[in-house]
Amino acid sequence: MGVYEELIERGLIAQTTNEEEIKRLVNNGEAVFYIGFDPTADSLHVGHFMALCLMKRLQMAGNKPIALIGGGTAMIGDPTGKTDMRKMMTRETVEHNCECFKKQMSRFIDFGEDKAIMVNNADWLLDLNYVDLLREVGAHFSVNRMLAAECYKQRMERGLSFLEFNYMIMQSYDFYVLFKKYGCNLQFGGDDQWSNMLGGTELIRRKLGKDSHAMTIKLLLNSEGKKMGKTENGAVWLDSEKTSTYDFYQYWRNVDDSDVIRCIKMLTFLPLEEIRELEKLEGQELNKAKEILAYEVTKLIHGDEEADKARKAARSIFGGSGSENMPETKLSDDDLSNGEIPVLDAMVKAKLAPSRSEARRLVIQGGVTVDDQKVTDPKAVILKSTLEEKGFVVIKKGKKAFNKIII
Repeated sequence: MGVYEELIERGLIAQTTNEEEIKRLVNNGEAVFYIGFDPTADSLHVGHFMALCLMKRLQMAGNKPIALIGGGTAMIGDPTGKTDMRKMMTRETVEHNCECFKKQMSRFIDFGEDKAIMVNNADWLLDLNYVDLLREVGAHFSVNRMLAAECYKQRMERGLSFLEFNYMIMQSYDFYVLFKKYGCNLQFGGDDQWSNMLGGTELIRRKLGKDSHAMTIKLLLNSEGKKMGKTENGAVWLDSEKTSTYDFYQYWRNVDDSDVIRCIKMLTFLPLEEIRELEKLEGQELNKAKEILAYEVTKLIHGDEEADKARKAARSIFGGSGSENMPETKLSDDDLSNGEIPVLDAMVKAKLAPSRSEARRLVIQGGVTVDDQKVTDPKAVILKSTLEEKGFVVIKKGKKAFNKIII
């Protein structure tokens, strides 16, 4: 089985512009492809991880990835899938986020000599002359066709700024630059990017001739990525400072039964033969597949040692064998007032709730325990003397989220 056929079986590819040529390039290791990442935060998240997984899979087959950091397009904002205009970021914030992305990607993708490369579209977009862009690029775009694109239609009723209207042109220009400068012949993206991606393919053909071999693949992974990676506390980040390794592991351990095999196919490098065996599992047996998914994904992002710790912690907690390896939150004297800390504040510190109001809601609904005692009073506190005497207390949210509070 070629790598392209494997991508199909793993459920990654939705649509292509020239399947036979793409299959030939990918299977022969001749694809120079790019995937874009908009640096809207200082960490990659689970949705990005799906794209990184694809890049790694293709790189292992001899193809050359280009990781495009959208330092320029992030200054505009992608209207795709948004109901409101994205909050504008300063150039300093964008540059900081780009550096964070580079550091995280380098742990996963091989950026060695003649391997993957990383580029930032700020290098060419921020220096563009506006009139030149209108003449050289804008002339090749039909406003009527742009307005018919789904990414714009969704925003027309609420209002689409002219700033955002330019996003398709900017993304199309990215592919054109990468094609000319690096020989990039293939771009990958989710279904929400399809119109923008087709715009880039068409721009290359119009500017460089119809025989220019620039192709596009629409992936299912972005569609799935928008469903995944979200919790009641926000996004699931790849940075362990933002989402602990244990919480990352538990996120995958707790996926729906209907999603577990699909996630294993998309996000792990287990052989398809092994995955086909896991597909036979039903009912409670699916917990075995979920543990495999959680371990394999955590290992890819955080390494073997951290994955082992997370698995051991989960097994000890849910097996009732105690608090060893449980994720913990350390409090300082500054976190305490008059020798105590409100349970609501402790939950926020432990990232069991994004805010006091959400922690309060969880307490009122009966979803919180402290040392196995249900907390029903939002004014409940944890005493410093208790922490010092016992060494720690355990806050539990629902059935599957734990945190050990220590002083």
